[in-house]
Amino acid sequence: MDRKKFAARYHGQKFNCAQSVLAALSDFTGLDEETALAIAGGFGNGVNCGDMCGAATGAVMAIGMADRFTKPGDIDKKREVSKLTRIFLNEFKERFYYIDCRDLKDTEKGKVPCDDLITGAVEIAEKLLADFKNNSQGR
Repeated sequence: MDRKKFAARYHGQKFNCAQSVLAALSDFTGLDEETALAIAGGFGNGVNCGDMCGAATGAVMAIGMADRFTKPGDIDKKREVSKLTRIFLNEFKERFYYIDCRDLKDTEKGKVPCDDLITGAVEIAEKLLADFKNNSQGR
């Protein structure tokens, strides 16, 4: 399965960046398409105010869903989700230099096309999530 192509297809159908990334990573999250698209609906355009890039937000949601920190006091899960999120964000910033939508879309800073952000976010997240899944099975 080519998740990057799925993500680009969603974006081509006018779904926002967060929706496109979260839906493309559904095999890691267990979310069905409709639920993934609904959850991420308000997160495009930097949560509609230019803050954190929607593609990055969609990937962070997928990371949270993949490890499911849902029980009070489950510090190990909380730490793992936080660690994976930090790794993702660091790699995203290494690749694109910024994390905020307004900076990524700023023509003076070298405007990055949303499709590049979406496929980049999927590529980074799928590697992290595949590694996580493989390491979790050995526990």
